[in-house]
Amino acid sequence: QVQLVESGGGLVQPGGSLRLSCAASGFTFSNYRMSWYRQAPGKERELVAAITSAGGSTNYPDSVKGRFTISRDNAKNTVYLQMNSLKPDDTAVYYCTAGLGGTRYWGKGTLITVSS
Repeated sequence: QVQLVESGGGLVQPGGSLRLSCAASGFTFSNYRMSWYRQAPGKERELVAAITSAGGSTNYPDSVKGRFTISRDNAKNTVYLQMNSLKPDDTAVYYCTAGLGGTRYWGKGTLITVSS
C-alpha cells in the first residue's frame, strides 16, 4: 500500500536548522510531484515547498524562500526539506505529499517546534 513516512522533526532553537526526510513506497515515486505542507495550531494548512517529478523545478512561498530547500532522490524514493534560520513562526506539523493528476497521497506528519 501507499506509504509516506516523514522523519527528522523535533525541537530546535530559533536560528537553527533541521532536515526532514520523507520515505515513499507503494507507488512510482519518480512520476509524482512532491510537496511539503505545514499546519500550525489554529491555522490552515499551507504549502511550503514543491518539486517536480524529475527535480528540475522547485517553488516556495515568500515566507520560507531563501531559508528552506526541497530536494529529492528518485533512486531512494525519498524527498527532503532542509530548513535553515528557523523561526518560532515555523512551528507546525509538516506533511509530505505526493501528487499526480487528481491523485494525492499524504503522510501523517512530523512536528517541528522552534523555541528557546
